[in-house]
Amino acid sequence: MPIARTLTIARVFLRYRLNELVPAEHQPLWLRALWAPARLLPQSRKARSMSRGERLRSALEALGPIYVKFGQLLSTRPDLLPPDIVLELNKLQDKVPPYPADQCIARIEAALGAPVDELFAEFDREPLASASVAQVHAARLFGTDGEPGASVVVKVLRPGIDKVIAQDLHLLGYIARWIEHYLPDGRRLRPVEVVEDYRHTIEGELDLVREAANASQLKRNFANSPLLYIPEVYWDYTRENVMVLERIDGIPVTDLQQLRAQNTNMELLAERGVEIFFKQVFEHNFFHADMHPGNIFVSRQQPQRPQYIAIDTAIVGSLTREDQYYLARNLLAMFRRDYRMVAELHVQSGWVRADTPINAFEAAIRAVCEPIFEKPLGEISFARVLISLFQTARRFDMAVQPQLVLLQKTLLNIEGLGRQLYPQLDLWKTAHPFLERWMRERIHPRTIVGEIKRYGPEWLEKFPQLPQMAFAALEQGRELAPQLHRLGDELASSKRRGRARYARLVSGVLLAVGAALVASPGLLAQVPAASWALGATALALLLWP
Repeated sequence: MPIARTLTIARVFLRYRLNELVPAEHQPLWLRALWAPARLLPQSRKARSMSRGERLRSALEALGPIYVKFGQLLSTRPDLLPPDIVLELNKLQDKVPPYPADQCIARIEAALGAPVDELFAEFDREPLASASVAQVHAARLFGTDGEPGASVVVKVLRPGIDKVIAQDLHLLGYIARWIEHYLPDGRRLRPVEVVEDYRHTIEGELDLVREAANASQLKRNFANSPLLYIPEVYWDYTRENVMVLERIDGIPVTDLQQLRAQNTNMELLAERGVEIFFKQVFEHNFFHADMHPGNIFVSRQQPQRPQYIAIDTAIVGSLTREDQYYLARNLLAMFRRDYRMVAELHVQSGWVRADTPINAFEAAIRAVCEPIFEKPLGEISFARVLISLFQTARRFDMAVQPQLVLLQKTLLNIEGLGRQLYPQLDLWKTAHPFLERWMRERIHPRTIVGEIKRYGPEWLEKFPQLPQMAFAALEQGRELAPQLHRLGDELASSKRRGRARYARLVSGVLLAVGAALVASPGLLAQVPAASWALGATALALLLWP
């Protein structure tokens, strides 16, 4: 672990008295002694006048841009941090001084294999924006037939940023493991999980080809849509550390003054943000997972039918088909106050352990949700309900689902943005009919036919192998014959009253064997016939006179 960087982190932690984020009574004696020198530092008095959220924010800003981005991630985890700290971390801005234009141009020329003057008709040496991972310059492509070329932006990764990030991630991982091991509340805060989430987030921003591919997919999903526009990617000018995109002309979504000046329909704008979220999650199963206000703009066209514009597609998410289904049913059941169904769905989905006591889990969910649902629907925070639900489930050993964390973060951003645009936004008004329609379409014959078309060729390819698979299953069943014979003898010698009980026992054993065969390597995807054969045998034994 780099010693110099470690000492810098320790000095900043001491200066801002971050030890006080953990109550003294929960700190071991040796840790309190370690923090004692902080009182001698010149800025410690200033730190004492700050709130704990201000101290944490100031410390992250002092440590540099990578830690600022980490703080921004923490601000999206109200399920883990107190509200006052989340509120303060929301003030973090990922803005850093630009690096010299000559270095930037050299990186572009090395990546694209030609001088900038040959690549672009115009290139602005002053960056449009500069952040911790990359900076962006305006440019114009060469036109054809006397027409001016397209106006574009050139995004360039900072030199050496991958090494800086690797070093800081290593340090963050070490700190997280230390917190989890030594502090009493360490496990509850899940620091290792948070750092891994950050690792996934930040590493996704280091490959601009991946970001460009995400943008292309989103653009295809919303082709000709009045809801969302994604800038075009210029693939001939895109590499791992350089990306060229269409330059958009939109109003920042937080610029309420400009939006109102052009008479934007704010209610529709807020509702369309919610519709975009649910379309991405359930219809497309591919969602932009970094939709904070800095990445969202509003088109200047048709203000009464406003369209969003999204940039920065480095972080995306998707759910398994099972998670989609269980999430939709959970949300519907939750807003119907069917807490029993919510508890059962968590178990069925595998989000909590199969041996979770349903009654206790249902009672815990009810205790969290009932006070929330006593408010009018327009005042209920959809994202907060979901966060509260996951917090409750974690008390029952809910496994951390990275895709659900991304979804929770995205919903939090979308709802916060929607309420900023239109404070009376009723999220459920948009979400409820969408989810109901999605659930109906999931079992529609058209959907089933589509699934058959999609997977039919694979099924047909495996069909000729079925006889051999069935033979292999029967061969495995033959090895169990002695045990089945003994069970049969016991059944035959049992009294009439116990006959059905033993038959059920044999059936259960055979069905369990069938399940085991199906789950064995190579058979799960190939031989459903194994369990069918043994199930039929079990039924025959059950009915044997």
